Amino acid sequence: MAKPLFHGVCASTITPFNHRGDLELSLLPAHVEWILAEGVDAISPLGSSGEFAAMEVDDRKRVLEAALAANNGRVPVIAGTHHYSTRYAIELSIHAEKSGADALLIVPPYYMAPTPSQAMDHYRRIADSVSIPIVLYHNVPLTCVDLRTDHVVKLFEDGAIGGVKMSNPEPDRICQLLQATNNDLFVYAGLDTVAFEGLCHGAHGWISGIPSMVPRAARELYSAIAERGDLAAARKLWKKLAPLMRIQFSSYLLRGEGAHWFSVMKAALNMIGPSVGDPQPPVLPLDEGFRRQIAALLRDLGYAVQN
Repeated sequence: MAKPLFHGVCASTITPFNHRGDLELSLLPAHVEWILAEGVDAISPLGSSGEFAAMEVDDRKRVLEAALAANNGRVPVIAGTHHYSTRYAIELSIHAEKSGADALLIVPPYYMAPTPSQAMDHYRRIADSVSIPIVLYHNVPLTCVDLRTDHVVKLFEDGAIGGVKMSNPEPDRICQLLQATNNDLFVYAGLDTVAFEGLCHGAHGWISGIPSMVPRAARELYSAIAERGDLAAARKLWKKLAPLMRIQFSSYLLRGEGAHWFSVMKAALNMIGPSVGDPQPPVLPLDEGFRRQIAALLRDLGYAVQN
């Protein structure tokens, strides 16, 4: 693999749409500029927060090209090139490399629920088509594919992946991967509910909702744990971040009604940064009651909240 992966905090960039559901790429440069000003170490267009599943292949390419242009080489770009079809995932991955992405973020094939061996073959085929690193996006609830530690280690040993975004509610899954690969595999905390524990285990970074909503605060937490080893300071900051995490993932944690994580993310970003629009239906804008709670938490984190 030609390029190294990053250490630190990665923000997933938002894909702006207008009220008709069409891409509104004119809003993307200001959004990327705001994220970079918050001090992130990398950005990831077309992750879950980029609503890749709502777009066809050509629009995904347009979004990535716009994000790369806005970033202009300032931080590494981890491009989401997911697709349930290996053929289209390869097409998107080749396009991302040619366009200048530094690495790829790829969730296992979704909906069709392939077997672990079939999912592993998916990654191997993509890796054979590109030379930049692949970060496996481990996300069982949205793919129904659970690659165990031994599966992931095998893919790493085969040279098919260079990292893992571990979006699993069990902190020990992060610990297992770090221990099994002597920290050579880049392991990123991919779910805010386990971010504190994951970073304490030695995760190389953090890619999730809080780094995308309040990147500066996420970077402070990463620095306190991973760079300074100051757990007392980290606990104080997490006490402020944890309520935001709990609202963000309330529907996920309760397995039903509550705030949808993406409604929370877009609402928060619209409150403290340039407009990123509303989610694509069926996900809807955030209810006013949750908006008031989030506004108070954002102010407590030091952000100026717009009406």
